[in-house]
This record gives sequence, structure tokens and C-alpha cells, in this order.
Amino acid sequence: MTVETKYMVVLGGGESGVGAAILAKDKGMKVFLSDAGTITPHYAAMLDAEGIDWEQGGHSMERILAADEVVKSPGIPPTAPVMQSIAGAGIPVISEIEFAGRYTDAKMVCITGSNGKTTTTMLIYHILNSAGLNVGLAGNVGRSMALQVAREHHDVYVIELSSFQLENMYDFKANVAVMLNITPDHLDRYDYKMQNYVNAKFRILNNMTYTDAFIFWEDDPVIQAQLKKIKSEAELYPFACERHGITAAYLIDDDENLEFDTPELKFKMPRAELSLNGLHNLYNSMAAGLSACLLDIKKEDIRRALSNFEGVEHRLEFVADIDGVRYINDSKATNVNSCWYALESMPSVATPNVVLILGGKDKGNDYTEIESLVSSKVKTIVCMGKDNTKLLDFFSGKVPEIIDTHSLDEAVDACVRASVPGDIVLLSPCCASFDLFKSYEHRGHLFKEAVNNMRKD
Repeated sequence: MTVETKYMVVLGGGESGVGAAILAKDKGMKVFLSDAGTITPHYAAMLDAEGIDWEQGGHSMERILAADEVVKSPGIPPTAPVMQSIAGAGIPVISEIEFAGRYTDAKMVCITGSNGKTTTTMLIYHILNSAGLNVGLAGNVGRSMALQVAREHHDVYVIELSSFQLENMYDFKANVAVMLNITPDHLDRYDYKMQNYVNAKFRILNNMTYTDAFIFWEDDPVIQAQLKKIKSEAELYPFACERHGITAAYLIDDDENLEFDTPELKFKMPRAELSLNGLHNLYNSMAAGLSACLLDIKKEDIRRALSNFEGVEHRLEFVADIDGVRYINDSKATNVNSCWYALESMPSVATPNVVLILGGKDKGNDYTEIESLVSSKVKTIVCMGKDNTKLLDFFSGKVPEIIDTHSLDEAVDACVRASVPGDIVLLSPCCASFDLFKSYEHRGHLFKEAVNNMRKD
């Protein structure tokens, strides 16, 4: 009897798509990769070296609709015409993580949330790697999980998962799931309905059993409300500043010490020894420490890693001190809640001293969340975007000065004029970067370059 070869179509020629295509090829499938945009030379060369058929600059629908299954880049919305055609043809669509998970027995530590995902993911990876585990880093950070599964072996994967990736995950199961928080984000993707976004996030609990662990911020009202609506067999490990019964990580001794309390491990460490400062990073450290506890990492290794982690680029990253003004790159703050945490971490002074750069592609933002912090800490808002109307309408009259700019160079020049020694210039935009930049990384790199160039003038 002849067994037909499975035909896999991969949409998107970036890191995840190319990795998925290589894994499909290694598993004996017929593979075709299609990208409506341009595939970078690096990834094109990888596809050619593997002998994988690919196209760019458009989709050959006849070939795509012949697929047995489609692996979709998370950036492609379900409303895209190509996805509508695939749905109409009844072809199953999965994510790269779902696909890779079929071919590995490694333990999965999965992290999601509206804010703090990357820092927590990198912190967990740092703890496990420093402790000597054979660990892979995947999802929104690191390299393609599918490519790692195809060509490497790891005992554990630490995976940052966005709501976009979770949309097309069905049989995948996390052994440890971390949910940091849920605040409005990407609502333009979810018909401007918060519950749709919440539902996508909670897919991280799919298929978890009583042997698995769910770590979450206990004081998040959205998480608590959703937990009352659903049933999950996973063991709960909440974290919070104050203990509320089953809280597994919390502050003690007048907030001077952080305590971890799990069946596997119980210990405390001084809060002052954490390498990352600010309330948001306290929560990130709690979540990371709990994950390590549940993976049987020694308390000495956890303490050491939590105290020597160097942080994440584009997240409250110190750039330079120029003429007495501190410049901070928080380009990763692509939503309002992330900016709230950035402002919360700024020192409180008698007179507002923050020059705040806001702007970009608005995702249905509600700026009331940061209004009080802006009033108490911000002296000037510099708007940086193609269209700043919403920001100007909301903040005009609420800060001493608001400046309208439409490029990074204009924005940085405005910050220089608005700041005096002792001030902080904070890039924490609240918005996606796609109006003026390729990505938040691109925005952050250009900001750092512009700031550092001031030293040379």
C-alpha cells in the first residue's frame, strides 16, 4: 500500500516559518513556504540550502489551498484574505509552537501576559541555564523552536507566548504555565472585545493536568475573574506582594525579603539582592523563581541567578547620562500598562522631571491608566508618530508641555530642548512601532543611536 506524503504549507518566511519548514522537511513532508512580503537574504539562503520550495511577494493560492495543513506566522491575522480562503477550504491551521511540540518530549515552561513576558522568559532561561540544565529558548525570543526540535536536543524549553501564537495552539501542553497579567492590548486584533483577548491568553492552560503548574499574579482582577469561569486541573501557584492563603511567592519582614513557598522548595532572599528593580520586576522575579522551584533547581542557584541577571534590551534600559539628563530606552512598552510600570519605577520627586516620549500605532489604547502617574511625574510629553491626534487630545492641559513630532530625530531634539540637568528622558511609547519603524527593537536601536550620537557632537 502506498502512503501519500503529507503536504505542509508554511505562511511567513521569518524565524518561526523557516524553522517550521525545515522541521516539516526533516519529517518527510512535502513543503512549500509562501510570504506576501520580502524574505530576508539570510532566511532565503537557509531555505535554498535545505532545498525547500518558497515564494515571496504574494501567495500562489492554488498551491496553498492544496495543503493538508498550514503553519501560520503569528503576525498574520485570521482576517487576512489568505486566511479567509484557507478557512473556507477547511484546511487546519496551526502555529509553529504547536507543530514543534508534536516532535519533542521536553518539558515546556510557557510564559504569557500583557507585560513582562520577555523579561520573565529570559530570567527563567537564565536561572535554568546557569543551573546546568539543557534548556532551549523559543517563542517570541530566541530561535525557532521548530528548528531546535529538528536539529538539536533540549530537555526543557522556555517559551514566550503571545496571544497571537496561542490562537493556533490546540494539542500543545505546558508543564509550567506562567501568566503575569492581562491588560488591554492588541484589541484591534480581537474586534475591540477584551474577553476575546482574555480567551486567547487563557489558551495557555489547554490540556494541562494535575501534574502541571499554573503560576499567576494573584491580584490581577482579570485573571481572577477568568479563573472563576473556567476549569483547569493544573496546580495553582499564585504570587503577590501579600500572602492570601495559597500564595506561593510574597514579601515578608516589612517587604524586605521575598519568600518562595512551594512543596518542592521553601526559602527567602533579600529583596535588595534582586538584580531587577521596580514593582513590575518584583513580580517577574517571583514568577521566575517559582518556575525554578517547580523544576527542582537548588535554592542557591535560584538566589544567585536572580541577583546577577542583566536585564532585557529595550526594557527600562539605561542608555546614557548626557549633560546631567538620563536617557532610558523602554521601547518594548507597546501598551499602556507597560508604560504604567515604567513610570511607576521612576523616582518620585517634588517637581515632575520626566520627559516622556509617547506615540506610534495605537491599538485601541485607553490612556486613563497612566493619567495620574503622568500628572505626578511627567513635565513634558513628546508625541512621536505619524498621527498624534489621540495623544494630543487626551493629554493637552494635563501636563505643563506637550510637543507634536513626527520622526525620531524631531522627538529627540524636542527632548533635548525640554530637559534640564536632573531630568529623565523616557522612551515608553504605549504604542506599536509600525507607523514609523519596523519593530520596537528597530525603534529602540535608533533611539539609542540618536542619544549616543549626542556624545560625539
